[in-house]
Amino acid sequence: MKHNKIVSLLCLAAILMTLICPLGGIVEAASFRPEKRTDGMVLSTQKIANEIGMKVLQDGGNAIDAAVAVGYALAVVHPVAGNLGGGGFAVIHLKSGEDAVLDFREMAPGKASRDMYLDASGNPVPKASTDGYLAAGVPGTVAGMSALLQRYGTKSLKELIEPSIPYAENGFAISARQAETFVEHASRLKQYASSRSYFLKADGSTYKEGELLIQKDLARTLRAIAAGGPDAFYKGEIADRIAADMAANGGIISKDDLAKYKAIWREPVRGDYRGYQIISMSPPSSGGTHIIQMLNTLEGYDLKAMGHNSSAAVNVIAEAMRRAYADRSEFMGDPDFVNVPVKGLTSKGYAAEIRAKIEQGKATPSSEVRPGNPQIHEGTNTTHYSVVDKQGNAVSVTYTINDYYGSAAAIAGAGFLLNNEMDDFSIKAGVPNLYGLVGGDANAIAPYKRPLSSMSPTIVTKDGQLVLVVGSPGGSRIITTVLQVILNVIDFDMNIREAVDAPRIHMQWLPDEIRIEKNGLNQDVINKLTEMGYKIAPKAPMGDVNAIMIDQQKHIMYGASDPRNEF
Repeated sequence: MKHNKIVSLLCLAAILMTLICPLGGIVEAASFRPEKRTDGMVLSTQKIANEIGMKVLQDGGNAIDAAVAVGYALAVVHPVAGNLGGGGFAVIHLKSGEDAVLDFREMAPGKASRDMYLDASGNPVPKASTDGYLAAGVPGTVAGMSALLQRYGTKSLKELIEPSIPYAENGFAISARQAETFVEHASRLKQYASSRSYFLKADGSTYKEGELLIQKDLARTLRAIAAGGPDAFYKGEIADRIAADMAANGGIISKDDLAKYKAIWREPVRGDYRGYQIISMSPPSSGGTHIIQMLNTLEGYDLKAMGHNSSAAVNVIAEAMRRAYADRSEFMGDPDFVNVPVKGLTSKGYAAEIRAKIEQGKATPSSEVRPGNPQIHEGTNTTHYSVVDKQGNAVSVTYTINDYYGSAAAIAGAGFLLNNEMDDFSIKAGVPNLYGLVGGDANAIAPYKRPLSSMSPTIVTKDGQLVLVVGSPGGSRIITTVLQVILNVIDFDMNIREAVDAPRIHMQWLPDEIRIEKNGLNQDVINKLTEMGYKIAPKAPMGDVNAIMIDQQKHIMYGASDPRNEF
């Protein structure tokens, strides 16, 4: 009995020490134990991909090499979101202090037009921008992986693709969550002959947990890319297959569109929050800009004193979110086509103007919130994985085919699904997209334009030292998910396991509601928020974070993958 009491007291003490420790102190608790390594870390949503990435690091590759290997691995073992037929963004921090961001977002085909998804009356045609070949933008993933490798990698593309080929050729065991997603989206996959043959059994039934998914056509595609590089995809045999399937199924991506595609190196968007430096993705991702905008707004409040997920904290966080998403609807788009006021949106002065309009203890109806005027502060955006190597290089990658299984249409003979990223454009000003986001003219469809994104791969440093590598899938909820992980670490002194596990909220201006996870807020908090004027909407869990936190003093990396496993 005495022994049991001592053990209980020690456990309680350990938990209390963890909860009160500052960042960089004790980072483990009995019930919140993050993964821990000193030789590099790879965190994605799929164990096989993690193992492939870690093997690259152990064989002398750097974080960029591992990120490329993981990207191709997820294309095989995570078909719901991992992809060759999509695109994304990468944020890089090198041990030298150099930061870089890569835009390999999908691109509208040359025959795309502003009103291509509207009927004769000017109304959106149901599912035209979400299902099938017409919903796809020109894929960027293959170009993006090679651009990363060319600038910062040390290993050959062939070397990094080869470990994934056997999992396509011989199959891999379907996980419980993958089996669920096949059931959830079987009706969409059944619409297209190629998708039926690749992702459903011959009798039309779905794969069950533990059964092998074999993808021989995908294996052949991977071999072609390994041998011929991105030209095999954009100009060679694979391009021929894409163009032929498009022509046969009402799509508009041509071989010329594929040949025109380029990944683009852009300038990172940067911010400073309570002495930490935020390095994130610039437009056409809206994520980095609005994360920094919200952090700037929240810097004027003592969130720690308010308490995590208290009514006071949720109030100001929701109001910061509301105003950022209102601005997103007005100002965000492809910077090669429209002038995006990033400097103004991320300025401390603009954040002060936003704070002045927030009345603590009260909800501001979205009908009363309009996009602000960030231009006066100008002066003269799925699956995510995080990689850190032992030298201190870090890569944060979020890439996507948009919806679960993208457009649900696969390329015959090539084995991969197409994205439905055209839905991320503003199909019609003021009409919500798949994720309920409203957009305007800045994000209207145009040939060779890149659609706005919420993807938010982010890296946090302090005094030049790496602190946090983070990102998540989740559509419009990506931005607020990443924001809350950062707040949990910096403001609420959580270790990375706690920061990822903690319940999340989401407010995106329209619809005018605070989305919460089931049992995410206690009833007293919900009652107080309701009294303030908020509509509270309990819904499914949000996000699938993969995050790494670095203790520079101890040279230890701590990692956490999201228990929600949304995708």
